Amino acid sequence: MKVVHTRADFDAARHDVPGPVGLVPTMGALHAGHVELMRMARAATATVVTTIFVNPLQFAPTEDLARYPRTLDADLAACEEQGADIVWVPGVEDIYPRDAADVRIDAGPRGDELEGASRPGHFSGVLTVVAKFFHLTEPDLAFFGQKDYQQFCLIEKMVEDLDFPIVLVAVPTVRDADDLALSSRNRYLTDAERAAARVLPKALFAGRDAAQLLGADAVVRTAASVLKEERSVHVEYLELRGDDLGPVPEHGVGRLLVAARVGTTRLIDNVEVVIA
Repeated sequence: MKVVHTRADFDAARHDVPGPVGLVPTMGALHAGHVELMRMARAATATVVTTIFVNPLQFAPTEDLARYPRTLDADLAACEEQGADIVWVPGVEDIYPRDAADVRIDAGPRGDELEGASRPGHFSGVLTVVAKFFHLTEPDLAFFGQKDYQQFCLIEKMVEDLDFPIVLVAVPTVRDADDLALSSRNRYLTDAERAAARVLPKALFAGRDAAQLLGADAVVRTAASVLKEERSVHVEYLELRGDDLGPVPEHGVGRLLVAARVGTTRLIDNVEVVIA
């Protein structure tokens, strides 16, 4: 496994590697969800490139950029265990060499909904850095988790609209034994907060099951009734959308999404919903 930092060193490592090339972009603090991304990339491609970069463009001034966990030694060990070929750990100056990205990608109206309503400018920062990594690493496939479902949908739209020659692979959400979706932010939860946070997957699963029995109208109502069981969990949104985050279909596949604060930690989750 080659670990590189500068653009020049990455270009040298990337030169003449066998294809297809799979990209797993991360912000570090790797957990079993990231491991699954690398595992799938290893199975599907000849060369696996993992990037570790905490992207300042996607953090608002009030958010936790400085607090975001950085665990590089453990991250590199996980990458090596999963058979990554190249791990690129650039500095901010390597990705934004002129100190800022004055030209950014507009996420469009879907980027202002759900997460975008709570985090203005977040998805512009996400799409800008992902586009830069697509250009700089030139992958054939790129792997993203479905836990950040809105993010995946917007990256998919960007790839389609801007004609990136890349196949996106959506990897299902990895959950812990208590069904909580794996997230780098879970480490901020106290034991009591983690116990309370378990109501999020419980509510989503209840809403999903209600769709099978009672139809779309019962999905949000059922999930909301479960969320009320935990008064310490403060829900920001709970919405049923179409599979592409558009209107809910009369029949077919939708997506139930939730965001909530547990203590000082903000968590998101989602499940697929089949509307009979």
